[in-house]
Amino acid sequence: MHISGDHSALVVGGRLDVRSAADARTILHEAVDAGEGDLLLDLSGLESWDATGLGVIMGVHRRAGRRGRRLVLRGVPLQMQRLLVATRLHRILAVEGGIGVENLPRV
Repeated sequence: MHISGDHSALVVGGRLDVRSAADARTILHEAVDAGEGDLLLDLSGLESWDATGLGVIMGVHRRAGRRGRRLVLRGVPLQMQRLLVATRLHRILAVEGGIGVENLPRV
């Protein structure tokens, strides 16, 4: 997993899973605490995430809300869009451009 950017926009690549969750959480929480306004999280380079990784994203979402910020996801890969829909988290998380539930291929 690798994360680059600053307190207003970050790019996440690789795998966001149980092995990388602690490092990702630290970096993302520092970005939330250091900035103002929306925090854009570009996930287009993310290969996969597991339940722990999704938990990190939700934790960052909550932390941002407590700080008066909003976490906005960009470039969410298709398989992760499906997971957001299956867990109904697409209703909670802000996704740039939204997730067209009706346009997701059925599995």
